[in-house]
Amino acid sequence: MRDMLIAQVARWAREIPQAPAYTFVDHLGGGRHTLTWGHADLRARALAVRLRELGGPGDRVAVLVPQGLDYVVAMLGAMYARLVAVPLFAPGLPGHGDRLASAYADADPLIVLTTTPALTGVTDFLATVQAPKHVLAVDTVSALLADEWEPEPAASGDLAYLQYTSGSTREPAGVEITHGNLTANATQLWEAFEARPRTSVAALWLPLFHDMGLVATVAMPMMGGNHAVFMDPVAFVMRPVRWLRLLSEFSDVFTAGPNFAYEYTAARVTPEEKAGLDLSGVSVMLNGAEPVRPGAIEAFDAAFAGCGLRPEAHTPAYGLAEATVFVTATGRDERPVVTTFDRDALRDGHAVPAGTAAGSILVSAGRPHGQRVRVTGRSGRALPDGTVGEIWVQGPNVARAYWRDPARTAETFGAVLDGAVLDGAVLDGAGGPWLRTGDLGVLHDGRLYVTGRIKDLVIVDGRNHYPQDIEATVQEAHPAVRRDRVAAFSVPGEETERLVVVAERSRQGQAADAGEVGRAVRAAVRGQHGLAVHDFVLTAAGAVPRTSSGKIARRACLRAYLEGLLV
Repeated sequence: MRDMLIAQVARWAREIPQAPAYTFVDHLGGGRHTLTWGHADLRARALAVRLRELGGPGDRVAVLVPQGLDYVVAMLGAMYARLVAVPLFAPGLPGHGDRLASAYADADPLIVLTTTPALTGVTDFLATVQAPKHVLAVDTVSALLADEWEPEPAASGDLAYLQYTSGSTREPAGVEITHGNLTANATQLWEAFEARPRTSVAALWLPLFHDMGLVATVAMPMMGGNHAVFMDPVAFVMRPVRWLRLLSEFSDVFTAGPNFAYEYTAARVTPEEKAGLDLSGVSVMLNGAEPVRPGAIEAFDAAFAGCGLRPEAHTPAYGLAEATVFVTATGRDERPVVTTFDRDALRDGHAVPAGTAAGSILVSAGRPHGQRVRVTGRSGRALPDGTVGEIWVQGPNVARAYWRDPARTAETFGAVLDGAVLDGAVLDGAGGPWLRTGDLGVLHDGRLYVTGRIKDLVIVDGRNHYPQDIEATVQEAHPAVRRDRVAAFSVPGEETERLVVVAERSRQGQAADAGEVGRAVRAAVRGQHGLAVHDFVLTAAGAVPRTSSGKIARRACLRAYLEGLLV
């Protein structure tokens, strides 16, 4: 039996015990704290002993731990013990209290892991939900317990953790990630990045409860005994140059972030802060978790080209929690591929390159690595390249189910292609099962382009309109509209759906007349998309809901609009 990824921690503890494994840069509390591979294994074994005193394989362990090394130990220890980790976060994360309560209740954990500093907040939170049988502070577990651990190798089908989705179109759901899924996806990422054992470094700020943060920071370094250096997301938001300074420390470093992070960093880092940055060692700068905008890539590259950043480092990608995280990416050392498609043809389901600059500008998410990707029609039949349809995925990284939800599991994870032949060629894996992603996309010249979410489509007078296209138009229509804080969606009308746009005010637009902004928005949308805006709401900062990964939560925004909560 092939060893699972978690077994690599013990391997590196034997072979390179003094080499750094995980370093947390504590900008908020001060200092750097490092776990060597030997120490990581020691603490994981000690925690595993304690966990097996409290529960057994299959029991859920909710991780309510602040960002830091204790979070890493919590995940490793739970996987050592073959319990099911539930990576969540310590109470108090602004705007995510309901999500924490919902995910916690759904997982129904036997044990809660936290830390001594976070214990009071966790205790207060547990008083509002069904409390677990055991609450354990990771930092109080004695390393002496490690000697009592007897290894229990995980099997491929053993459940490693429940990854709760960010819920951009529905309530968060627990995705069952097995040890086999995690091993496969880490391998796929490793090979796509062409990382070098014991040399390449991961430097990130992503939250560890998020799928991209967990796999890129905790899992992928296990592949080659590599070093992961990370910080708190709040530290990044406060001063994004901290991320770039961290990247500047290494000669072969990979990182990742959602699209907004690149736009935010390019806009916030000052010329004075750029002095001294050396980004020539950035090998891979993955851009995923939300739609990748060509403007973000251009702005970031322009802002930091003088710091040695190579254009080839920017790596657009596509993934989702149901596939562990990673599905496709642009090749290493390949520049991002940006294509302008005819907007009318794309609305009708065909990707036709536009002859002029006008049209829908899409960034390719690259090609799959170690898995299959198909674009299918409504009947489930594979569509030829150039035709828009639902993205389906098949591979060892695809999760097996949603936690305790057989109906949604069958709908999402049990798809079978209608027909096994496309353009005269027999399709690999036609028998299924396939993962239905709920995302729309198109294959063009062998590359995947993601065009939107099926449930987010705005359908007016029988024509499809992609909300992200409308949102991009709106945010350029007037300086009072805050970038990346626009939600476009439809509401029922008497004869057809009607378009509603909600936008937050920008800092410089606080004094702007709402009527003037609305007129500019309506004119821009009508001119670019041939659509009438039924209602435009200009609201205060923070009103447009976003998921934990930074995506616009359009369904949540629709609910708030219908309930009259947006003013």
